[in-house]
Amino acid sequence: MKKKLVIFDLDGTLLNTYADIAAATNYALTLRGYPTHSVAVIRSFVGNGINKLFERALPEGHKNMDEVLSLRRDFVPYYNAHGTENTFVFEGMTELLEKLVAQGCKVAVASNKYQEATRHLIPFFFPTVKFSAIFGQRDGIPTKPDPQIVRDIMKDSFVENCNEVLYVGDSEVDMETAKNAGVEGIGVTWGCKTRELLEHHNPLAVIDKPEEILFWVIDR
Repeated sequence: MKKKLVIFDLDGTLLNTYADIAAATNYALTLRGYPTHSVAVIRSFVGNGINKLFERALPEGHKNMDEVLSLRRDFVPYYNAHGTENTFVFEGMTELLEKLVAQGCKVAVASNKYQEATRHLIPFFFPTVKFSAIFGQRDGIPTKPDPQIVRDIMKDSFVENCNEVLYVGDSEVDMETAKNAGVEGIGVTWGCKTRELLEHHNPLAVIDKPEEILFWVIDR
């Protein structure tokens, strides 16, 4: 194996979660009397954690922490109850994960989605895959692109050498996370950002299908 551990982002990399995120965000906005947004617009707000999502969704003049926390209080129970209704696994992802594990490679999740939802969605959508670590955004731990989440995953996965780790994600946040953690990163084009934007952050590669990850993990 070229790599002993592959760490995956969640939203836009493992799962297409945008419709459910948009539904929960718009539900919270409506309760507070604010305008709602299309799925495409909500999608552009995702990537830096739930509080940043709400800050971006709020209209000008209302982007303050009190309003962010109010939206969060309404969003979380709604998303916890409905967050799997329109979410789906990207084609080929389950097969890729199963193949990596069968080859002896560890797989893990590093997300800026809040921990409770991350820990629910992964086993729900990937019941046959054994992950070495599943981390979302945790209280007191900075969000990506801070490298702490990658370091915690490496520790829990018993992998010490950064050269044995590959980080896979769909955004510039993910590419910067990999760089900050000192591991190689791969960008994927099936998520929320363009190939051009991903390439601007100098990843190891930018790929169009999950199966292409195998080339960078398994020795030939």
